Amino acid sequence: MANTIDIGTMFGAGGADTFMGLPPCFDVTQIEAKIALIGVPCATPYSSVGPYCSGGPAALRGVMAHYGDNIQHIDFDLGGTIFPDGEVCAVDCGDVAYDENEPRANRKRIRDSICWILDRGAVPIVLGGDDSIPIPVVQSFEGRGDLTILQIDAHIDWREEVSGVQMGLSSTMRRSSETPHVTKIIQAGQRAIGSARPGDYEDAVSWGAKFVSAHAIHKDGIQQVLDEIDPGSNVLISLDVDALDPSLVPGVLGPAPGGLTYYQVVEMIEGVADKARIAGFNIVEFMPERDVNEIGALNAARIVVNAMGQIARQVA
Repeated sequence: MANTIDIGTMFGAGGADTFMGLPPCFDVTQIEAKIALIGVPCATPYSSVGPYCSGGPAALRGVMAHYGDNIQHIDFDLGGTIFPDGEVCAVDCGDVAYDENEPRANRKRIRDSICWILDRGAVPIVLGGDDSIPIPVVQSFEGRGDLTILQIDAHIDWREEVSGVQMGLSSTMRRSSETPHVTKIIQAGQRAIGSARPGDYEDAVSWGAKFVSAHAIHKDGIQQVLDEIDPGSNVLISLDVDALDPSLVPGVLGPAPGGLTYYQVVEMIEGVADKARIAGFNIVEFMPERDVNEIGALNAARIVVNAMGQIARQVA
């Protein structure tokens, strides 16, 4: 059998079980770091597809395992080291347990875990997992002040229900709009056909959601998204990786041509950090079994690294 040769082999890295070798903290009630990564494999799957992204958190950790020994090296996307003061201020809390047949219990475990992270004064970075995960993540911020959501996604997720399920992947932004602490929703990157019907889109517009399509971003840039961010606001960035072009992340449930580029997403995150506070970040819908040579995992994980680096600069 041929030896596997990759960049980790060249660097002499031994691999890591946590994201980039971050210190583990598997008890969220004892977090002492400023940033906490946590894997959420499954929340509320539709019965027709099951826990279709449950391998996502492990794949994102796995593709970055060989970079753990280099976490203090220069990251040119960030213009310096990931943690600018040289001190690693993030931990990896492992995965939230789930049962695909108990979505209500899944959502409670997710909410409880994120609430503990917030109570401990840390910023949560959630590695998904299926597309319904943002619902309990958003609910975790209740009572913590006004929240803006920047959803980066190919789809708008404003269905009341699908097959009788109201807390599923097609309803994340509608459910978020019903929470009193969500005061603004900005949706970037929508394209092609999804679950939204004309009435769903009209409901979103009536509520006040701001839309900037993938076509508009390709034509006129990301500044029109950033212009919607209120200076000093608290922003939860919710990234569905099907927002990216499938040539970059092929492993998604609903691929469509014309998606965003890696740097468009990275620069959106950087632009939010320049204007406001990143209160949390979640990434969903990565399906490792549909990936090609781990290229999608790498793109998705590198976006997580950029989000972590921007948050580290804010909390330093």
